Amino acid sequence: MKKSTTFTNLVQMLLKEEDVIQLLKELNYEDTARKFTAHQLLLFFMHAALGQWTGYRSGVGQAEICGLQPVCYSTFSTKASEVPYELFKGLFHLLVSRCNRATKRRLNIPIELLLVDSTTITVGKNRLPWALFHGERAGIKLHVAFAAATEQPVQVIETIGTAHDGPVGEKLADKDYILVNDRAYGKIQRFDLYVTEKQYFVTRIKENVTLVKPRSLKNENVEASNVMRDITCYLGTPQCQSELRHRVVIFQDNHGHEIRVVTNLMHLSGEQVAEIYKARWGIEVFFRWIKQNLNVPVLFGTTQNAVFNQLFAALMTYVILKWLYDHSKSLVVPYKILPFIRFTEQMRHNHLHAEWIIAMTKVLEKHVYLSSLLNPISG
Repeated sequence: MKKSTTFTNLVQMLLKEEDVIQLLKELNYEDTARKFTAHQLLLFFMHAALGQWTGYRSGVGQAEICGLQPVCYSTFSTKASEVPYELFKGLFHLLVSRCNRATKRRLNIPIELLLVDSTTITVGKNRLPWALFHGERAGIKLHVAFAAATEQPVQVIETIGTAHDGPVGEKLADKDYILVNDRAYGKIQRFDLYVTEKQYFVTRIKENVTLVKPRSLKNENVEASNVMRDITCYLGTPQCQSELRHRVVIFQDNHGHEIRVVTNLMHLSGEQVAEIYKARWGIEVFFRWIKQNLNVPVLFGTTQNAVFNQLFAALMTYVILKWLYDHSKSLVVPYKILPFIRFTEQMRHNHLHAEWIIAMTKVLEKHVYLSSLLNPISG
């Protein structure tokens, strides 16, 4: 059977074995394996995401087709449990720094949006006894900071499923972006802190948050606007109230539901604030896509290393696919205007996903484009 090595070669160009060795040194981990090294484990897990393998056993049966060396499934499983997942986490952030060259969407805002949210993957409690969630389930979370302009995750923090989103979300804050997040991150004291630290944010607040001493902002009337109120006020009750006045924009979504968001963006219209919050849907689409297309809910192993190694490999697979699409779509006119996720879903539907990866890589190579892109980032 003919081997398909295109994706393997692409991964090896973007994440060289030297990168793995360097990170392992920083982690003080000695990789004593001669054949199935940590770099080989990376290739296996990324192919597992791309090909939606169902487990260690099925994976080793498909490895040779993918241009990978044959290995026993027990070797695959043991290696996944032994290699510290901090290696794959480090490789993920290294890959993001190399591939995150974006085509920015124009939203008429001063800086880019950073969408912050989490997704939970659950299994039976006996599978992950170290990550008990609730009832008969165990679970882990990926807390993601997702750049709306690039459609790329820029930072990820892994926790067990019971970890609260709010405190982790604080670690994902970045003053170079406008933070956009949901009600789980809506702590009143945090809003005061963001204003003091000059962190722009747009956060939805819960329906039971009291708006104290509201004052309407004088804004121009916009025809057919979905904004119902645009005010400044204190937030909360006397027992837990904000020290500062905050801007609150109340608007209706496309289904007629009332949405209340708090923000410190005073120079934008209420309609612009509403559009910024609506952009948060981008991270929900991202979570849905990786779960449907990169096998994220199917956890192979049961140890912390095995689980997070697999998940960070899946995220790296997404980053590479998005990077490949961004740099090849200009050469393929029919797909130039399609967003990446819509394009890949169409390819999946037509069973052309693997063929697209091969074709686009060949197109880039033919135009002597791939090597010119990789040379600046490979060092």
